Amino acid sequence: MKTYSAKPSEIEKKWVLIDAEGVVLGRLASLVAMRLRGKHKPTFTPHIDTGDNIIIVNAEKVHLTGNKLKNKKFFWHTGHPGGIKERTMGQILGGRFPERAIVKAVERMLAKGPLRNKLMGNLKVYAGTEHPHEAQQPEVLDLAAMNPKNKRSN
Repeated sequence: MKTYSAKPSEIEKKWVLIDAEGVVLGRLASLVAMRLRGKHKPTFTPHIDTGDNIIIVNAEKVHLTGNKLKNKKFFWHTGHPGGIKERTMGQILGGRFPERAIVKAVERMLAKGPLRNKLMGNLKVYAGTEHPHEAQQPEVLDLAAMNPKNKRSN
């Protein structure tokens, strides 16, 4: 029996819409990374983009457990002496681009390389409820109903 290897012409990509309101960030990111990679399909091939196109709405309403909103810090350096900067997750989610929290969480769950760059192009994240992909007729994936731990009320 031979191992199946998908060809780019045989791949069928679907569009999936996920509402991130109240969903725990890590659980959302791990499921999105799996679906972007295509590991949920029986035709998964490691070196080819077999995953779906994913749209995430309500990115600013994503939930974090524990004290991560104020204790989780991200650092970067400006390149100048004494130029270390930091931002908390609460500042990121409350700032101008709250969708970056989800994008970075998903990006860090995928292996580095050219395939990750291609996969990240299949992810669309929007801070509000509106998105310009209605023409693709995305199917809605209710992440909160999959597992009670996926959605936190407090």
